[in-house]
Amino acid sequence: MNIFNKVALEGLKKSRTRTLVTIIGVALSAAMITAVATFGVSLQNYLINGAAVKCGDWHIGYTDVPSSFLQEQASDDRVAGIAAYENIGYAMLDGGTNPDKPYLFIAGFSKETFDTLPVTLLSGRLPQNSGEVLVPAHVASNGGVRISVGDMLSLAVGDRMNGNEKLNQHDPYSSGETPGTKGERLVPTAVKGYKVVGIYQRPAFEEYAAPGYTLITITDKAAGESFSAFVTLKNPVRLHSYTNDVIGDYDYFLNNDVLRFMGLSNDQGFNTLLYSIAGILIVLIMIGSVFLIYNSFSISMNERMHQFGILLSVGATEKQLRNSVLFEGLCIGAIGIPLGVLSGIPSIKAVLLLVAKNFGNVMYDTVPLKLVVSVPAIIAAAAVSLITILISAYLPARRAAATPVMECIRQTNEIKVQAKEVKTSKFMSRIYGLPGTLALKNFKRNKRRYRSIVLSLTLSVVLFVAVSAFKIDLSMLGEQSTVEIDGDILFQASGMPEEEFLLLYEELKGADGVSESTYQALATYSCVTDDFPDAFLEDYRRTVGDTGTGKTIELPLEVQFIEDDIYQDFLAKMGFPDAEYTGENAKLLIVGINASTHETLFTNSSMDFTLREEAGEQTKTISATFVDTYPLDPPPTTQSVEGEYVFMAVAPYSMKPQFDVLLAPVNWGMTFWSENPAQSTAQMKTMLEGAGITSEYSLYNVYEVLEENRNMVFILNVFTIVFVTMISLIAVANVFNTISTNIKLRRRELAMLRSVGMSVRDFNRMMRFECVLYGARTLLLGLPIAGILSWLIYKAMVVGGLEGTSFVFPWSSMAISILGVFLVIFITMLYAVNRIKKENIIDALRDDMT
Repeated sequence: MNIFNKVALEGLKKSRTRTLVTIIGVALSAAMITAVATFGVSLQNYLINGAAVKCGDWHIGYTDVPSSFLQEQASDDRVAGIAAYENIGYAMLDGGTNPDKPYLFIAGFSKETFDTLPVTLLSGRLPQNSGEVLVPAHVASNGGVRISVGDMLSLAVGDRMNGNEKLNQHDPYSSGETPGTKGERLVPTAVKGYKVVGIYQRPAFEEYAAPGYTLITITDKAAGESFSAFVTLKNPVRLHSYTNDVIGDYDYFLNNDVLRFMGLSNDQGFNTLLYSIAGILIVLIMIGSVFLIYNSFSISMNERMHQFGILLSVGATEKQLRNSVLFEGLCIGAIGIPLGVLSGIPSIKAVLLLVAKNFGNVMYDTVPLKLVVSVPAIIAAAAVSLITILISAYLPARRAAATPVMECIRQTNEIKVQAKEVKTSKFMSRIYGLPGTLALKNFKRNKRRYRSIVLSLTLSVVLFVAVSAFKIDLSMLGEQSTVEIDGDILFQASGMPEEEFLLLYEELKGADGVSESTYQALATYSCVTDDFPDAFLEDYRRTVGDTGTGKTIELPLEVQFIEDDIYQDFLAKMGFPDAEYTGENAKLLIVGINASTHETLFTNSSMDFTLREEAGEQTKTISATFVDTYPLDPPPTTQSVEGEYVFMAVAPYSMKPQFDVLLAPVNWGMTFWSENPAQSTAQMKTMLEGAGITSEYSLYNVYEVLEENRNMVFILNVFTIVFVTMISLIAVANVFNTISTNIKLRRRELAMLRSVGMSVRDFNRMMRFECVLYGARTLLLGLPIAGILSWLIYKAMVVGGLEGTSFVFPWSSMAISILGVFLVIFITMLYAVNRIKKENIIDALRDDMT
């Protein structure tokens, strides 16, 4: 070890407090970088595993390859595994309603294929021979054809041809109706019979543009001529070179659901987002770390400037001095980086354990979020930390080494000001007094020394307030998505026969966990009335653009038919007599709402409405009494709203046959209350997909939507709190290091003031006033920046879905940051000054520099 490195080590030992605080700051920085890297790897692994469970763990699929291709790829050392199914052929889907998907596509699986390509059974069992077949549920929901377990299918199976070209599942359907395109045709080659033994969920390996619904049967690979292959690579990074090296003109597609989380998909937007977030976090951490470590080495240079001058005078080179400081940085890094890595991993593990359940509720409940420690990620984190230290050490070292020798020895480079630059007015002197004047003069003549403190505190204030504002916006977004609605699970369907709907209701209400249920129908009619008051008529016509005149007006009226017992309970609650509101021609209840102001209209008024058949002469006149609420929320479907006003009548289900003659379209709804909404919804989905429903329907887990919002907000809150806490700790360490060392560097100055008679009271007043100056400058700079950044975050959230809310200024977080700034400064100053007071004045005056 050369003399310069020995001097550097002695300097570290002599300034134990500064060295310890710097090591703590480096450890915090390394811990944050390690935690971010480890969390990124763990989250990436979680997303990849979740996508693999859902879509399969293959990387690239080929739609039409010969058996020789399978053998070649199986022997390729880049391939970890290959699965395939035989392309048996296409058959027409009789009665299909999707013009872009007119075929059934028969795929011949082997037992090994089932292990690679996920197949989720909804009902029945897997096929056991080539005469049995699985049918996907979306043949009914998307294709409009209901096929049930036990059905026998006789299919004319063949090839899709476009001229002389044979088409496959990668080629979209071409009817020839689009100008410039040729029409395809189906060329049958054999008639095959299959027994349907199961219904399964839409397969993830079937492209959305594929022209055929994939039916799965069992086949012998050796007997086939055309196969679809799914390749899993040992090293997915080599994906693109692999596809370029494959010989032959084969159509292929990527498993983007898995590859996008590896950063290997063609989704450039997602890749940019993925790397941008990680990059921003690393840059923010490095900025905070550079502030701390740079200040530490800058202070070290100030302490050693006299020493550097002497070394330069006896022949030391600038390079030797720079290397000495870099060696000092390496010594600090050798202790701080391992401490940071060792503390960062268990810290992020604790955070993952805290949020793992919430991640499961939001994303994949069957895939655990586990800690994944990646050696390359740890090495990268350590390298980033080391680079941060070397940059922070090199900049002040270069400046110190380039300072002329005499300036270093005389210490004239530290403060370069003229007398006029530190003047204070007589008025200010009278207000502040001598202690305040001295503090202000010292602040003005040492601007460079104090600038780092102010910037560090400003960074902490801005981050704290911005994160708090982000949490406020997230909370508002969660509250906005929280809607008071009846039930935990909602079902809505349109165009479904009434008998099928009622049978389905009986099946769904038997799902596990369902404690209560009801059903309803919502029909929309065109009606006329002349009972509205003139003032309302004028406003209504203006909002809907009606230029008519007179008392009679036409408008849409929705009629909600609910179960009779719910209707009876509602009548009793509202105080209406049963005799008048039940029976053949009973009165109905009606709700009028101004959709823009959410006000109810005409409460307790009675009006007559004439409903009519849209394409005929059938009419029905009803008398209705306006109320201010309805007993059951209507199904979640688009309502016929014209302008600002909605009118909905409520009637018992037993009256529905009286309205059926008007032939209005009906939307069906079911409402379920469940002790376990997630379990009930999952079972209902299986029932619905297995039932082969051909009508349009939707199933909403209201509880799950609200729970997802709460979990997402919780996850973001946890990570933002942890992040800002770590950054704030770095800022606190920076401030403590800088202030305490600056006070120590001024020990001769402070000793001189005490020696000429400054009282303890005045001395304390001077130091407190310096604290006020630190805090005032910090807040003057930090609070406006934080306020602007909070507003920008709000605007970004508005774009992301936070419409209809006003900006909430983060007053509370600003108050906390103000208190925190002054608390940190005062505590640090108190610590440093107490140490100075314990020193002997004579020893301090004799000391050149410590």
